[in-house]
Amino acid sequence: MAKIDIGGQAVIEGVMMRAPSSLVVAVRRQDDSIILKRDDIKLDRNKLLKKPVLRGLIALYDALILGIRALNFSAYHSSGEGEEQVSKFGLFISMVMGLGLGLLLFVYLPLQITDLFKHVVPAIETSSLLYNAVDGVIRVIFFVLYVWIISFMSDIKRVFQYHGAEHMAIYTFEKGEELTVENARKNPRLHPRCGTSFIIIVMLVCIFVFSFIPNDAHFVIKFGARIVFIPLIAGISYEILKFSGRHCNHPLLKILITPGLWVQKITTREPDDKQLEVALISIRAALGKELPEEGIEVV
Repeated sequence: MAKIDIGGQAVIEGVMMRAPSSLVVAVRRQDDSIILKRDDIKLDRNKLLKKPVLRGLIALYDALILGIRALNFSAYHSSGEGEEQVSKFGLFISMVMGLGLGLLLFVYLPLQITDLFKHVVPAIETSSLLYNAVDGVIRVIFFVLYVWIISFMSDIKRVFQYHGAEHMAIYTFEKGEELTVENARKNPRLHPRCGTSFIIIVMLVCIFVFSFIPNDAHFVIKFGARIVFIPLIAGISYEILKFSGRHCNHPLLKILITPGLWVQKITTREPDDKQLEVALISIRAALGKELPEEGIEVV
């Protein structure tokens, strides 16, 4: 039997799970009931879009759009406030604002600080690898500080608990165990294929790719190149993440994914049984398995 890849995402008071042909969002409402939304996914038969690197770009773009929609659904049903549907324009604005903040925090500011450091440490100016290593380390520090700071917010803590529940549910499925809270509870909350690990891999790949940009290039060129190379870096990082997920016991790959697992200690928290229940219901629905008859509304 072919192995089925399951991916997920924590949302507000719930979990989104994606199987090869279906996507499910399960959210716990204020009255303790669970609302579940299931959508079929049309499989793309275009062989070109399944080529290495390119398939990563398509998957990431798809995940971004679906992730925003899942967050919108969960925000509405967990509190009953706001709009349940987001227009295409609204999605576009959300993506632009998110990308803009990401470019400011994780591209522009680290590059500016590295340029200042080269006046203090002359070796940074003469070594392209050292320059980009410093830039990369600053970028990682910014990211870790960012997730650490937001982890103190009560709503984010809840999301991070559901993030842990998502991983524990996926581990239960991957081990071939029955999808129960008791079985999920025994599994770790850190997973090598997590999006957090992907971001860390992206930052490490950046160090290598950006080393090909001359150190004496103008700041505008270095900043512009970092934007232009984003699709290539994301595609390469996606392939590394997929490969490491299949061979996570290899010594070299263990070294590569370890920083991502460290950061997951911040972005995941131990879930309670109710949160695990939501994650397990989401994955069961994504796999087309039977669901409990009571306490669940399917829309």
